Amino acid sequence: MTDLVVTAVGPVRLVELNRPEQLNAMSEELHSGLASVWDELATDPGAQVIVLTGRGRAFSAGGNFDIMTRVQRDRAFRERNVEEARRIITGMVRCPLPVIAAVNGPAVGLGCSLALLSDLVLIADDAYVADPHVQVGLVAGDGGALVLPLLVGLTRAKELLFLGERVNAEDAVRLGLANRAVPKDKLLDEAMDLAGRLAALPTQALRETKRAVNLHLEQAMAQVLEPALLAERDSMHAPDHIAVVEKIIASRGRRRAGEEG
Repeated sequence: MTDLVVTAVGPVRLVELNRPEQLNAMSEELHSGLASVWDELATDPGAQVIVLTGRGRAFSAGGNFDIMTRVQRDRAFRERNVEEARRIITGMVRCPLPVIAAVNGPAVGLGCSLALLSDLVLIADDAYVADPHVQVGLVAGDGGALVLPLLVGLTRAKELLFLGERVNAEDAVRLGLANRAVPKDKLLDEAMDLAGRLAALPTQALRETKRAVNLHLEQAMAQVLEPALLAERDSMHAPDHIAVVEKIIASRGRRRAGEEG
């Protein structure tokens, strides 16, 4: 697998989204990899902590319009996409290893969910998070509707999901979406240092504390996750979503033609 790279650094597993030219937007391989990597690392006897980040200038731009177009037309692919989304979310929540997100750049859509489902979040001082599902005609089912209300409350969660606006690093810390903002050139070093501190803690106490705290997320998953995912699945081939994606693709085509001309 090349789109998702896992590197062992002592007891830390560095998990890197590796599509830098595409701002780490999802590919089939990357989405599938994220669905399976948490269970794989949970059975790694040498692993104690995970650091999740993106290569290049983005954490993850989230959705890929080519995949969105295929999801609209291919029912089997759509069902597989939703099943993988389910595994990504449950895998992160139930992974016994603590996960530190090093948000090195924009974290958008599913990228935002990956950050917010992590246990600790360090964000580069020039990065931002945003969940624009609604803006492209999708239900925010793969993470946003589940985790945001627990982090910021219902009213603010609705504002962030309805409007999809960018939340800069300073505001992300203020709202409780991130633990702290870090200069970009020091982000990964700080994340790895923090991972080392966690790895040095008593393993059972750390893991069982994560499991206990995440029972709040488990309760939310029992009530919210499945209806939200199924609603997102249904919106994936709804006319509003199809129209928005076609408009964006056409706009990008005109822009490229203008640049070439």
